[in-house]
Amino acid sequence: MSLIKSISGIRGTIGGRAGEGLNPLDIVKFTAAYATFIRKTTSVKTNKIVVGRDARISGEMVKHTVTGTLMGMGFDVVDIGLATTPTTELAVTMENACGGIILTASHNPKQWNALKLLNEKGEFLNAVEGNEVLQIAANEDFSFAEVDQLGKVIENHSYTQKHIESVLALDLVDVAAIKAANFSVAIDCVNSVGGIAIPALLEALGVKEIKKLNCEPNGHFAHNPEPLPENLTEIASVMKEGKADVGFVVDPDVDRLALICENGNMFGEEYTLVAVADYILQHTPGNTVSNLSSSRALRDITRSYGQQYNAAAVGEVNVVAKMKETNAVIGGEGNGGVIYPASHYGRDALVGIALFLTYLAKSGKKVSELRASYPPYSIAKQKVQLTSDIDVDALLTAVKEKYIQYDVTDIDGVKIDFPDRWVHLRKSNTEPIIRVYAEASTSELAEKTAAGVMDVIAQMVAK
Repeated sequence: MSLIKSISGIRGTIGGRAGEGLNPLDIVKFTAAYATFIRKTTSVKTNKIVVGRDARISGEMVKHTVTGTLMGMGFDVVDIGLATTPTTELAVTMENACGGIILTASHNPKQWNALKLLNEKGEFLNAVEGNEVLQIAANEDFSFAEVDQLGKVIENHSYTQKHIESVLALDLVDVAAIKAANFSVAIDCVNSVGGIAIPALLEALGVKEIKKLNCEPNGHFAHNPEPLPENLTEIASVMKEGKADVGFVVDPDVDRLALICENGNMFGEEYTLVAVADYILQHTPGNTVSNLSSSRALRDITRSYGQQYNAAAVGEVNVVAKMKETNAVIGGEGNGGVIYPASHYGRDALVGIALFLTYLAKSGKKVSELRASYPPYSIAKQKVQLTSDIDVDALLTAVKEKYIQYDVTDIDGVKIDFPDRWVHLRKSNTEPIIRVYAEASTSELAEKTAAGVMDVIAQMVAK
């Protein structure tokens, strides 16, 4: 059993004793702590909190526990039912709610679930806010409402449609162009809420032929739900048969988007954001942002338009903060997360699909041709297992000093930018490991770069 408490929310495996997994007792405690924080900090007077969930098997149980607790804390709950993460984010602002809770463990396997916490802007709590919620929970510093102040439940299952309508209304989404292109599209929605939202979006965009894989939202994931190449063999086989122009794959809460070329090759999650940014920058000059572990390709594309690229610490809340600071027109993360401020400040696969299909229609290219037009980079991912006697901060400082002659960034671990490649080391927030990511023009050079830094770390640990 696992229970992980972090600034981004509370996640864990279902079952076990209190404190060992995400069970009803823990769900009540953290929900009550969040409600206490919102009551103290919100400027909104509606007394409403939005709750949406993905299709996990445990979702119904978690929803009822969260909803009952919020009512017990005196809040009215807007239950939007099965809904994507970006849908729930949008619902918070559309309802003028005080906040929102998304019940999803994102790409984690089916035994996991989580409470992801939103502020009144429909954005994730920052580090300071998240830590305050955790402190309230640790101290059990909350009080439940008296009987006459109990909240009520308001069911509203219209937000998937409202989300789709907001996507169609974006200036750079061209429904007529997509419809005229007569695309055949294959989708894999990993048996979660994407199976509801993505077909409906594609139909609204004028896509006539949709090949659906794993679209029944029952929570029994047909494969590992993280949209990585090794998990996408089924849709890749469909694409290799030549029966679709493009393939789209989403994770269980639909904030990550992976693309499959018409020949069955992976477009690459890192390049989802690159392609969408390419299209946006053609029409909207401005800055871009991704995190330190994302591909250098976004920087290259941004500079080709004479614009400025900036890197943020890993984590959606950090990317959003940097986007606001630099007035970025597009940003996101290299895991297929597209953040388009013209819609909202959250990763959104629906927005990504609509913008990509528009670009594909207007470019007249095949997906593989579009992919070939971008700088060729390859990322290698390694990890260093930590033990209790390793001083991680001292280790990262030593690595930084060893490579000080290069361009080094230390806002989130240590990133070393060599002229032709980079490597990023950072301590994981969820596992006792140091993540080591490296990118270069070839997979061999990326692996060699990561291995070189791993050797340096091993030598330092051995001293």
